[in-house]
Amino acid sequence: MGLFSTLFGKSADFAQLVKDGAIILDVRTPGEYASGHIKGSKNFPLQSLQQNLSKIPKDKVIITCCASGMRSGSAKSILLSSGFKEVHNGGGWMSLKGKI
Repeated sequence: MGLFSTLFGKSADFAQLVKDGAIILDVRTPGEYASGHIKGSKNFPLQSLQQNLSKIPKDKVIITCCASGMRSGSAKSILLSSGFKEVHNGGGWMSLKGKI
């Protein structure tokens, strides 16, 4: 196992996850989201994610994204600690867009 895999875990096949029905949660602000986003993604800003958990299906795979990967990492932690079973940090939305 390489250093990257050890630190960050096995890289997910985001294209396959999306094909299989994963939900992409963009946790940037509404203004950031409006300036560009992945088609079909849902915008739940990180600062209001906790209050909107009931709007996100717990039985779906979730991929979080933001501008750089920092907020999406925080969102992943929030979701996992709230009972979501499979959550992946997709990192920055532009990078994620290129992987799906």
